[in-house]
Amino acid sequence: MNILMLAINDPAGTAIRFARALGRHTPHSCRVVTLETRYTHGWETDLHVPNLDAAGMDELGMLFEHADILHFHMTADEDTTFGPYLPRDFLAGKTIVHHHHGHPDFRGTPQKYRQKYAERDRRNLLVSTPDLLHFLPEARFQPNLVPQSDPAYLPLPFAERGDPRKLFRVGHSPTRKELKNTGDLLAANERIGPPLDLDIMDDIPHAQCLARKRRCHAVFDHMQGYYGMASLESLSQGVATIAGLADHTMDTIRETFGCDTIPWLLARNAEELEALLRELLHEPERAAAAGMTARQFMEDVWSERAVAQILGRFYDAIAA
Repeated sequence: MNILMLAINDPAGTAIRFARALGRHTPHSCRVVTLETRYTHGWETDLHVPNLDAAGMDELGMLFEHADILHFHMTADEDTTFGPYLPRDFLAGKTIVHHHHGHPDFRGTPQKYRQKYAERDRRNLLVSTPDLLHFLPEARFQPNLVPQSDPAYLPLPFAERGDPRKLFRVGHSPTRKELKNTGDLLAANERIGPPLDLDIMDDIPHAQCLARKRRCHAVFDHMQGYYGMASLESLSQGVATIAGLADHTMDTIRETFGCDTIPWLLARNAEELEALLRELLHEPERAAAAGMTARQFMEDVWSERAVAQILGRFYDAIAA
């Protein structure tokens, strides 16, 4: 099938990763159309409307015509204009998907979206993390993916990251600090002191962020009950990954992947975070072991192939 993904901006580069993984691991063809660039992360793009010349616009029109599935990300829908094209004009005979990634408007007013989808009889709904099922219970969980075999996502040997007893480096890449418990991490660092060393990767190119994460002994995602792309990246890199996953999040992951254990190190509040950091400083070999377990998990369970095939089976089912 031909899938056309449509997004105002690609959320954390997830759509372009899906498109490439679908091409590698399923019989489906997927293209991605975007309207805006946000932050300075330097995500790769496919059909970025501001950059399209006349030939690119013609190609986009052909993709609208021949798509079997229109897959909208975040707040985009059939009334979002993409260059000279309005998706509403191409709905006939196509299957529609709406995919949410935790946009503030969606989190703040989920009923608006539930009502819209009910009125339009939209039933093919996806969410990127399990917590979003609380906002859109009609949806299904579609995990995000990372290309775990790409060199940027491979582990750096623990011994090459520096002596953790002299400098224990904890990475943190908050796109929005107010949502990522950055203050709790900074406060813990202030109380603990050396050899704890924080590497806060704030609004830098994604390639630089990945390179710096590989050199960390641990990475802190956040304690909001779910996880971000930061977690999947560091897990793939074999870095001990700390997050405050809720029971519902962990149960949904286990059910989706058919696994018994998951590799995150849990810290659900500031006290647990500080205690865990102190434990890792005292026993850095625990961080090394957690990183090895994480990498194995991303190879065997949460692999690019496995996640792409989950999405591919979803397309097969809705188009049947």
